[in-house]
Amino acid sequence: MLPFVIVTLSNAGLLLAAAFLGGPWAWAALLYISLFTAFMDRFVARLTPEMAEGAEFPSGAVFSVSLGVLHFVLLLAAIHGLSVTAMGLPERLATFVAFSLFFGQVSHPNAHELIHRSGRLARRLGRIVYGTMLYGHHASTHVLIHHAHVGTGKDPCTARKGEGFYRYFLRVWREVFISGLRAENVRRGRATTEKALHTHPYLLDLAVGVVTLTTAVLISGVSGLVALLAIALYAQLQIAMADYVQHYGLFRRILESGKPEPVGPQHSWNTPHWYSSALMLNAPRHSDHHLNPQRPYPALTLDKGTMPTLPHSLPVMATIALFPPLYRRVMKRELANLPKAHRTA
Repeated sequence: MLPFVIVTLSNAGLLLAAAFLGGPWAWAALLYISLFTAFMDRFVARLTPEMAEGAEFPSGAVFSVSLGVLHFVLLLAAIHGLSVTAMGLPERLATFVAFSLFFGQVSHPNAHELIHRSGRLARRLGRIVYGTMLYGHHASTHVLIHHAHVGTGKDPCTARKGEGFYRYFLRVWREVFISGLRAENVRRGRATTEKALHTHPYLLDLAVGVVTLTTAVLISGVSGLVALLAIALYAQLQIAMADYVQHYGLFRRILESGKPEPVGPQHSWNTPHWYSSALMLNAPRHSDHHLNPQRPYPALTLDKGTMPTLPHSLPVMATIALFPPLYRRVMKRELANLPKAHRTA
């Protein structure tokens, strides 16, 4: 657990300094989560051994919950820093990007971990974290739609081959909300006992969103509201980007029965880079997660022989994806290099 704790909390400490002190701390926070992380991925060998499944308990679960609570502190700090702390425009932009990257690359993977936990409170905490980024419905779509239909046309989060990220995001932003709502309504309709309307998860998302927006206004009026909306949009872009990069062009074959083949290790992209993996709670080991959705993040494994591996770390691939022609060129080569048994087109 120590690598996850050190890498993540070092980042959080720099962000808090940036929010309340500004100046060089803003640049330090930004450089840590961008260039420094890329450097560590590229030039420093992995220092920690693989961890057997379940070996992290109870520390892994405790850290994940603690990180979920820390998210609220950092979100409030971000709003304060962007709308109250005296900073020049360059430092303010650096602070905004640093916090937004953290929410997209750390808070999101951690909330993702929580919504897959067996405990109800952990799942609720994960959903609330998403709700503060005005994207609470992602918790429904991810569990009920994405995991069931990944690699098929029924999953809005699986990017089609040749689909640019911006076109993908506009499509997904709409479809994720609708497909999640439908799935929740179907699940509630199948319940043996009728559930009260106020227990609908989407109403929780609405309540969390209203509380978060109101808090931002109370912190610094319109400036706080604008800061929150900008952070939420940036975070939503990164949440969509993670699905885009990790499933781009990978589809399940349709069997003679008309049903898609079972989900296998070949249906997700992975990256082996240790530092960004520690920062993102092993989210880049995505194939194992889809094969074992409730496996704790420290125990996720990577088999390069059976799991498609991207040429760069997940944050670097996300940066490349911001330039669709370049990303298509890179991924055309990667898709062509897949074993023939794993190709779907």
